[in-house]
Amino acid sequence: MSLTITTERLILRQLTLDDAEAAFEWTGDERVARYMIYSTHESIETTKEWLRSIKPSENVFGFVRKSDGKLIGSGGIRLLEDGFWEFGYNFRFDCWGMGYATEASKAMIDHVRSKFGDVPLRAECAAENTASAHVIEKCGLVFKDFGEYTSYDGLKTFKAKIYESR
Repeated sequence: MSLTITTERLILRQLTLDDAEAAFEWTGDERVARYMIYSTHESIETTKEWLRSIKPSENVFGFVRKSDGKLIGSGGIRLLEDGFWEFGYNFRFDCWGMGYATEASKAMIDHVRSKFGDVPLRAECAAENTASAHVIEKCGLVFKDFGEYTSYDGLKTFKAKIYESR
């Protein structure tokens, strides 16, 4: 994927192995990983493994702040088997509450909709994660149901709020 999306304050671009140090600033932060499907990365090697696992064809982006060129987060949008497009994101702790998650999410949604039309959307977050719930609502999704998700390593399970656009 060589796709680049530009917003008012961000550049969404492909992640590379060269991003490991910057990405470890949030993947290694337990505050950021608290509600994520991954557990806190204990070393930069874990972050490098994750970066190597991303396929170029996936809609996974690094979020670069235009003002200083700093990689401050990542996220993606993917087509699920049931026809919904699911999006997600995470950012450095010092970038929380600044509207970056909403800006990046809307850009990913706009990109998919420009290619495929008015597709149905889905997103979920830990029920306790009210900040993420607000981002999802700002993207036009409405609460549909409760669910549950477990981290990749099986160490964390969360009650989830599931949102949809239809």
